Amino acid sequence: MATVDIVIPVYNEEHVLGKSVTTLRAFLQEHLKHDWRIIVANNASTDGTLAVAKKLAERYPDVGYIHLDLKGRGRALRKAWLESRADVVSYMDVDLSTGLNALPPLVESLLQSYDVAIGSRLSSKSETTRSLKREFISRCYNLLIQAMFFTKFVDAQCGFKGLTRKAADELVPLIEDQAWFFDTELLLLAVRKRYRIKVIPVRWVEDPDTRVKIFKTAVDDIKGLLRVRFSAK
Repeated sequence: MATVDIVIPVYNEEHVLGKSVTTLRAFLQEHLKHDWRIIVANNASTDGTLAVAKKLAERYPDVGYIHLDLKGRGRALRKAWLESRADVVSYMDVDLSTGLNALPPLVESLLQSYDVAIGSRLSSKSETTRSLKREFISRCYNLLIQAMFFTKFVDAQCGFKGLTRKAADELVPLIEDQAWFFDTELLLLAVRKRYRIKVIPVRWVEDPDTRVKIFKTAVDDIKGLLRVRFSAK
């Protein structure tokens, strides 16, 4: 039977982590037929997030955690994915903004024929609830990616992705970014290496408590795009 690791990167999420892990566990027990684990990747939280993660791991044998002293979603995913030996590694945001019904098809696509699978809020079949400001910025960013790299995938930054073991082992060590651009760089490297990418429409509801600093993230993303565009990797 295939093995699947679902990573939840967290930073100061003690208020929602327990509920999210409980909800995710219940869904996986009913809908995912493979052997699975939930890995909480705590990166430099200053509240009680680490304590909550430890209690969850003590209570549930299928929940684990790792701790990093430095912030960065990319840094957390790098450590979790490269330390894992599961057949499929994936991640989702702790707020569970992406509907969990998209997880089984994401996993199955990787076990059958694809190397990378991503959730997309911009597909025609997706159902998305978010502010016009974030919708506009997201669409402009992805149009910029397509213009610079002639890519076909849409929604590089959706917090819902998965990779095969082979793809993770080859691609993740090549990624330079340690923060939010990690996702985009992963996909651009996958395209460059001619990996097969599956785009899965998702139901997505914006979390009003998001920690993303939109302007700073946008500037960092543009810098990252320019770096990758002129990189030989």
